[in-house]
Amino acid sequence: MKSINPAHTTRFAPSPTGYLHIGHAFSAMDAASAATDQGRLLLRIEDTDKGRCKAVFEDAIYEDLAWLGLGWELPVRRQSEHFDDYQSALKDLDRLGLLYPCFCTRAQILREIENSALAPHQHMNGPNGPVYPGTCRQLAKAEQKRRIRNGEPNAIRLRTDVALKGTGALTWTDELRGEVNATPEIFGDVILARKDTLVSYHLACTWDDALQGVTLVTRGEDLFPSTHLHRLLQALLNLPTPSYRHHSLLIGKDGKKFSKRNQSFTLRCLRSLGWTKQQVISEFDHLKAWHL
Repeated sequence: MKSINPAHTTRFAPSPTGYLHIGHAFSAMDAASAATDQGRLLLRIEDTDKGRCKAVFEDAIYEDLAWLGLGWELPVRRQSEHFDDYQSALKDLDRLGLLYPCFCTRAQILREIENSALAPHQHMNGPNGPVYPGTCRQLAKAEQKRRIRNGEPNAIRLRTDVALKGTGALTWTDELRGEVNATPEIFGDVILARKDTLVSYHLACTWDDALQGVTLVTRGEDLFPSTHLHRLLQALLNLPTPSYRHHSLLIGKDGKKFSKRNQSFTLRCLRSLGWTKQQVISEFDHLKAWHL
């Protein structure tokens, strides 16, 4: 878990939508390991989803991390307090002509795919499922404004292909995989904001990593595909590109990764059963063995 550069600034950035589990502990301690020898460890609370994020879970995050013996710089950045920053970034992208409103529901998108000339299996699938077929891309400005004025729910999408024409080829560096060619087109025209969620994870975390001076992003390998898109957003917004390390995930005996729904392995539960920090660390190696 030791970083190549011992003076990195890194971060642990959980969402307070449930109690931290043992997989979170592994990720937090991996981030902390990169901050040894004069490095910096930041804690960021990614609480942009107002419907799912709860104060009780945020309080538990601080308690669980302290129990693990981790310390972090203050103040803690809470994303819900900085929507103006993300709106500013969206305006920059809009000025470049890269954004458009999308009025499609998930059901409408699936029907569009089913009714198209291509068979469903011929449509491109991205990390988040079927890639958006671009139904709203060609709407006239007047029609966009009319539908927005009428209060129709909409999401803001990025014209990914146009964005890539402007940036050209992009790369990023992963400490475990070396130089990686960025292929953000795997996401299609990704959503960057919704009416109910004012900013997407992708835009908020990319902006915050740059703002906070993060030089090494450590996170699970399940987020590896997201980095392709984050590299594009960095180029479009003239943000620095940190190094990345996507660590393996802890896997339970059932072959599934841990989730917040798996209450038996939350740190809160393990503490109540009398576990110590050292027992949690010892469990890392045992659980990783199920992944191999």
